[in-house]
Amino acid sequence: MKKILFSLIVLLTLAFSSCRPSSPSVYRGMPKTYATAYATMYGHCYDSIAAAVLTLDLYSDGLELTKEKGIQGTGYNLCLSDVLVPDSLLEEGEYRSTDTAEPFTFLPGRSYEGYPHGAYILNIEENKVKSIQVVDSGLFVYRNDSLLFTLYYRNAYGSKATYTCSYAGALIPLSK
Repeated sequence: MKKILFSLIVLLTLAFSSCRPSSPSVYRGMPKTYATAYATMYGHCYDSIAAAVLTLDLYSDGLELTKEKGIQGTGYNLCLSDVLVPDSLLEEGEYRSTDTAEPFTFLPGRSYEGYPHGAYILNIEENKVKSIQVVDSGLFVYRNDSLLFTLYYRNAYGSKATYTCSYAGALIPLSK
């Protein structure tokens, strides 16, 4: 009888533990590598900032940029809208998120009235934005035509999450 009772308790424990949701994250499917990366140079566009500004825009497989600069397809778009560089191009080195507006930094993500700015990730399905994840902080390294990102954000349940991804290849320049 004790063996049956013990077996029943073990089975019930296993059954209930498997019903618990796994670590909550709506971004489980985010890619580890991106297929395409664009860089848009804005130059010295802020009077109060000595650094030049550019945008990095990365697309996963399944997404493409249209001639009208719209996003088409299904996948993920990682965007860093304000990367501060010493001159006019992305230079090799480590870039960290901060609000200091110094070279070799990028602005952390913020949401203003539902629109993302700074660093953020779009989940796009059939040409429509399904969800937006604002990136709280992070860093990226640019070396030998490769980008390696370590980004931090809060998931849908408010828990801290880390996202690492990369891109290898030349950056495609875009005009403003």
